[in-house]
Amino acid sequence: MIFFFLSSGLFLGWSLGANDAANVFGSAVGTKMVSFKKAAIIAGIFVILGAVIQGAGGTHTLGSLGNIDAIAGSFTVALSAAITVFYMTKFKLPVSTTQAIVGGIIGWNFYTGNPTNIDSLTKILITWVAGPILGAIFAVILYQLFKLILRRTKPHLLKLDAFLRLALLVVGAFGSYSLGANNIANVMGIFVSAAPKTDLDLVLFTLSGIQQLFLVGGIAIAIGIFTYSKKIMERVGNSIVQLSSEAALIVVLSHSIVLFIFSSQSLSDFVASFGLPPIPLVPVSSSQVIVGSIIGIGLLKGGRGIKFSILGQISIGWVTTPILAGLMAFFALFFINNVFKLKVTEDSELINPFTQKHTEIDSNNTYNTISDTSILTNAFNLDSQFVSKPKDQYISIENDTVLEKVNLQVEDSSSTPILATNNSELGTSSSLWKKFTFVLLALIILLIIWYLFSGSKFDESKNRAIVKKMEEFQKAEQELIESELKNANLKKQHLQNELKFKNRESVNFALHIIQKDKVFQKLKEKIDKIKNETDSDNRKQLIQDLSNFVNQNLNTDKDKESFNIHVEEENREFFTRLHQLHSGITQNERRLCSLIRLNFASKEIASILNISPKSVEMNRYRLRKKLSVPASQNLNDYISKI
Repeated sequence: MIFFFLSSGLFLGWSLGANDAANVFGSAVGTKMVSFKKAAIIAGIFVILGAVIQGAGGTHTLGSLGNIDAIAGSFTVALSAAITVFYMTKFKLPVSTTQAIVGGIIGWNFYTGNPTNIDSLTKILITWVAGPILGAIFAVILYQLFKLILRRTKPHLLKLDAFLRLALLVVGAFGSYSLGANNIANVMGIFVSAAPKTDLDLVLFTLSGIQQLFLVGGIAIAIGIFTYSKKIMERVGNSIVQLSSEAALIVVLSHSIVLFIFSSQSLSDFVASFGLPPIPLVPVSSSQVIVGSIIGIGLLKGGRGIKFSILGQISIGWVTTPILAGLMAFFALFFINNVFKLKVTEDSELINPFTQKHTEIDSNNTYNTISDTSILTNAFNLDSQFVSKPKDQYISIENDTVLEKVNLQVEDSSSTPILATNNSELGTSSSLWKKFTFVLLALIILLIIWYLFSGSKFDESKNRAIVKKMEEFQKAEQELIESELKNANLKKQHLQNELKFKNRESVNFALHIIQKDKVFQKLKEKIDKIKNETDSDNRKQLIQDLSNFVNQNLNTDKDKESFNIHVEEENREFFTRLHQLHSGITQNERRLCSLIRLNFASKEIASILNISPKSVEMNRYRLRKKLSVPASQNLNDYISKI
């Protein structure tokens, strides 16, 4: 049965490990400086060590706030805190396990009628504010010191990287130890009354009953680290401000120091030995200390990029979390106590003082009635004795005086319990009204906070929706601009290619003109020689030379070769794709494909290739078969799509 009641505390420990382990190793795992497996093993081991060795300090403070002396009460308070943390986390509301458990304890005090220790509550409230502030102060000091050391030593980049990896492991181990030492009180502190009464001898060391309880809680935290903290570790670290590896190391170290300070009994005693006030040993919120440390680094860098709305959320969490947990604990205790008839406190008289006082009043009335009856009986006996002696006036007067005294005593004795009953009823009624008035005020405060918070959330979601729409519009506009720019570049490239082609054509045309001019010039010279020649034999020879010259220049092989080279250069990509699709095609078939692609007619192709039009048609038919062009598709269309 004891393990069933401990289950709520173990669930709280599991959720603590799943969420708060990311505060220690989140930056290291998220930046791939440390693997999750290595981080989980180190965190799990040192959380358990911190809980067992140094976890008693914060437990005393929570115990002085409210000493829960029944296991059913401890179970209900822990369950209320766990449910509060779970649902506030689910709805993305700021939450702290420490504040939830404190609210649950106050709810138990309120339900059972136990007084809340104001001094302990004040210490706890001060640490809620001091934790983030100290985290920021330590972060600023340590970051400046670390930067100074780096400027002096100027380590190589590879050495610095290796040092940071090792330092993140060491600081993570220290942070895990401090987390277990400080926050185990939230998990198992209220179950101290159910701790084993016998010590556990393990040869090398002995565990007390409380340490055995903390060992179980530490294991629950470690299981939470192993089973559910990976995703949280991988996305933590950049939610408030961008962090470098050096800054992440300093943040974790500052967080660890703050948690260690508020859980170390030796350090508290050392400070007290100098006549200073001892350090309060109080469980503090790990997440809020991390936030304070990160904001300290952010302020040191100029404050740019810090989400100061986080501070407002923390302030809201200081109010909403304890109130929600306290109200839930109050109603849950009422349900457990009255439905399941389980004792939520050993002093049951405190829970129902009206019934107890009413019973005492009834017994007092019975006793007083019996006493008054005996007095009246004695008085009437005396009266009957003196009536038989009427002559004795003195005795008769004395008897009258006795009767008057008896009557007064009866009136006084009968009126006293009635007055006491009325006073007790009024006192009990007033106490109940105070309780329900307090609960009503707490509910009203929660409703106001919820209204304000939901309104801000609504505005924030509305702003996010507007920003999202603007981003989508800008993205679409950017894509449109990029598309237009791409089209413009394509057009520009096309125009450049056309210009290059035209330039090449112009050059070729110019060279062709020059060549023709030379031909005509030589032709003119030869004709002039023929005119001037008088000898018939020489004239015949000159005419023969002229004929040969004309025939030579009528040969278009050189022009055809130039044309073929030009076609090859302009259709290089086409020939590459054609070869990929049909690797067995010949050189003449390639040339025919290029001429078909240029939309030359069969007669023109015949002239260029120096073959008959009928041969062109035959070659086209063979080409269609070789390319496997369907009969329903035109050969020109097929080639143009390659």
